[in-house]
Amino acid sequence: MLHHLRGTIDTPQKFDEKRKEMAERVWAGMKANDSRECRNCHSWEAMDFHKQTPRSREKMEEGRKEGKTCIECHQGVAHALPKRDD
Repeated sequence: MLHHLRGTIDTPQKFDEKRKEMAERVWAGMKANDSRECRNCHSWEAMDFHKQTPRSREKMEEGRKEGKTCIECHQGVAHALPKRDD
């Protein structure tokens, strides 16, 4: 919101130019707070791993054992990913 009011992302082109920077800031914050925004509804305890596909269950259980937070594996779920630099 602040960037929009300042005019730094007030056009689609400007927004796209800052998208990666903004996304990385949000991802870092979500990693730091253990993806609190996701876990409000999707706690480990609430997940029924047996209803997931075998691959999903394997990856989710692996992430849990490694102490990963949601955003480490699920970037781009709520918003489009920024363009890659390569």
